[in-house]
Amino acid sequence: MTTSLDFAALWPYWPELLAGLWTTVTLTTLATVGGVAIGIVGAALRSGKPGVMSAIWGAYVELIRNTPFVVQLFFIVFGLPSLGLKLTAGEAALIAMLVNLGAYSTEIIRAGIQVAPKGQWEAARVLGLSKSQTFLRVILPPALKRIYPALVSQCIIVMLGSSVVSQVSYEELTFMANLIQSRTFLSFEVYFVTTLLYLMLSLLMRQLLLAIGRKWLGSEA
Repeated sequence: MTTSLDFAALWPYWPELLAGLWTTVTLTTLATVGGVAIGIVGAALRSGKPGVMSAIWGAYVELIRNTPFVVQLFFIVFGLPSLGLKLTAGEAALIAMLVNLGAYSTEIIRAGIQVAPKGQWEAARVLGLSKSQTFLRVILPPALKRIYPALVSQCIIVMLGSSVVSQVSYEELTFMANLIQSRTFLSFEVYFVTTLLYLMLSLLMRQLLLAIGRKWLGSEA
């Protein structure tokens, strides 16, 4: 039994694949920027003196890190409407990715902050800097430099995990691949091309984020 592959048959469907790829890129960009910002805020709260906000944020981090992303997504899509909060598939996908990356980046950034020498805090205090100025100008930059490769890897993991949002009919790359496969029945060809697109996106994203790190943080990764 022989099997012939027909990649040429996918040519008419490239606009759909590229549209899905662009949606994935847009979703990932928003989630990366927002998720890292959430992580910085969370790391600041978790690195300070124990308090109510620190405890609440810690509970949020543990909840997200110990539950599947698909369950988080389904809760936002199907659970929140029961409370009267209705979201589009795109809004739900973005919120799920923000919440997920925010939790993981909180712990990654906090790890970089915890190894900061105490002398940095003391020197900033002697210079008359406020706590917020000390954190943003003295502690955070070297902390980000230390953990930047791990943070980049986590952002890529979240990007790859975005394929799950196809389950709620959000028209990103995997959704389009499934749609094309259902029309053409070219399973191998469709998912082989989709795999290559995700691989290309991962490599480009890594190089872009590392270049940003070298420019703004002086990271050597």
